[in-house]
Amino acid sequence: MFKKTLCEVACTVLFTHEEIQILRQRNLLKTKLIDRRPATAKVDDRDEKFVLMINDLVNGKTDRFLLANPSAAKLYEETLLEALQQLKLWIGDNAELADDFVVEF
Repeated sequence: MFKKTLCEVACTVLFTHEEIQILRQRNLLKTKLIDRRPATAKVDDRDEKFVLMINDLVNGKTDRFLLANPSAAKLYEETLLEALQQLKLWIGDNAELADDFVVEF
């Protein structure tokens, strides 16, 4: 009788081995990507409980997030994709390329 329909946004990110190593070396696994609050949250729940961290997405983990309606789901998806694009750019900027060298035997 009081059923409520919710929309779910599922996100799986596949990082390369090099990207994971950069995140670990820079101690970024516990860095916050976005603040969010699900449709199922109670009024007195702390906001820190719902933060999406980089660690939540590493190793192919799927993050599932419930929203109240399709419009909210689309806005959340756009926000998530922006945050992931920024993360990808940051990882690329901080990857240290090795110098070329020649080894003779």
